[in-house]
Amino acid sequence: MDDASARESRGVERLSALAAGMPIVYGGDKVARVSPELAARFRDGDRLLVVQETGDLLLIPQAVQAIAARAVGRAAAAFEALGQVSDEQITAFFEAFAARLEADEPWAAIRAANETDVESARARGRSTTRLAVSEAMRADMVAGLRAWRDAEAGRSRTLDEVRHEGWTVAQVTAPLGVVGFVFEGRPNVFADAAGVIRTGNTVVFRIGSDALGTARAIVEHALDPALAASGLPQGAAALVDSAEHAAGWAMFSDPRLSLAVARGSGAAVAQLGAIARQAGTPVSLHGTGGAWLVASATAQAERFAAAVYHSLDRKVCNTLNVCCIVRERAAELVPAFLEALADAGARRKGCKLHVVEGDEAFLPKDWLERRATVIRAEGPREEPLTETLPLAELGREWEWEESPEVTLKIVADVDEAIALFNRYSPQFTASLIAAAPDEHERFYAGVNAPFVGDGFTRWVDGQYALNKPELGLSNWEHGRLFARGAVLSGDGVFTVRTRVRQADLHLDRNPSTSGRP
Repeated sequence: MDDASARESRGVERLSALAAGMPIVYGGDKVARVSPELAARFRDGDRLLVVQETGDLLLIPQAVQAIAARAVGRAAAAFEALGQVSDEQITAFFEAFAARLEADEPWAAIRAANETDVESARARGRSTTRLAVSEAMRADMVAGLRAWRDAEAGRSRTLDEVRHEGWTVAQVTAPLGVVGFVFEGRPNVFADAAGVIRTGNTVVFRIGSDALGTARAIVEHALDPALAASGLPQGAAALVDSAEHAAGWAMFSDPRLSLAVARGSGAAVAQLGAIARQAGTPVSLHGTGGAWLVASATAQAERFAAAVYHSLDRKVCNTLNVCCIVRERAAELVPAFLEALADAGARRKGCKLHVVEGDEAFLPKDWLERRATVIRAEGPREEPLTETLPLAELGREWEWEESPEVTLKIVADVDEAIALFNRYSPQFTASLIAAAPDEHERFYAGVNAPFVGDGFTRWVDGQYALNKPELGLSNWEHGRLFARGAVLSGDGVFTVRTRVRQADLHLDRNPSTSGRP
């Protein structure tokens, strides 16, 4: 019986049209209704994806589904072929990829495509701070690829071995499979994504639509030529060549993925994670960020101010987002904080402060009354320099463009700061400025964060801290991670096989019958 006949025998029909108001059951006991707009857009051959956690009804056009399926299929076929490729060939791939990025002609083509992407994004009022390629970004990509070139091969590494009389059991690392990777418009993430090839995996990825032209250029002028030159199968790193959000939904709902990795904004990442989970695919989500910095009653003002300033050089997930100052030191440390924020704003272009309602009294009058020019994605805007924020929004991450943006909260003590972090933050990065060692131990024990420090927050980065290009950094917003760290790197994507070597030909589970007759 073919699939169609089997479905018919179970009373299952194929969806060919939608009607406005049509009830769609989700979560086992809830109902979502099809909107008129969704019904009008749906065509025979499209897919309706129902997110079981939220009831979101997502339309995947047939053409987009085909693009994603082809890319995953190429990566799946490449994974099978990669088992026959030597570690030396994988090493050669990373060097060839890096060399192509270093060469002037390929980079000129990539830069030209990126300039078009940046111009288009700017015209649409989109953020370009992470989109624009630069010589520094180029150097980072090259360094990341060469770090993978020089890394230990990682395939078939023995983790443990148990010796029995006459036989041995070894636990050995093995490639996981196809890694699905969705990331925002940061072209340098290519080097991070390619890292999974070091351990014998393949990757299929979708980049944000703002950077799709740049991605195509990197694939054409650097990635695919490097695969060919090293003898790796084409498709070992495959781009889902679509600007549609639906392409990411289609890819993450494909059960051929062995791991789904998403980086970007919190809501979009959460939705992608839900899609992958219901397809049975493990997920690694790298969404909501924003670091917290706490100044205790024993904080050194100079160290505190330096931590604030150096945590605001640019907006990424580990940028300072919330600063808590213990009340008894507020008279001294609030001015130090404001001066560091203003200095960071001078280094960039202006700054913006949010203060939790009720804590305005700790600010100078001019900070409450002044207006400032704040650089947003859509351009400069005149805004109040300081605005109040409800306590319930304390964990809100500020996605600033050129003007550093931070929230200030005055707390009774470090214990209150810990409690606020654990309740309102995405439970990502926390740093304590304190002179007393016992305070740091209590802070480390109490704060529910995978990344804890005693200075600036921008150290949280796989390549910067561990010399390993990262696929992403996980927060603990949805719980601690099982059996791995919050830095997901290419060499952390593996499974474990168990292999036995039997020397005694007559092993038998029943000792009384173990001898030959």
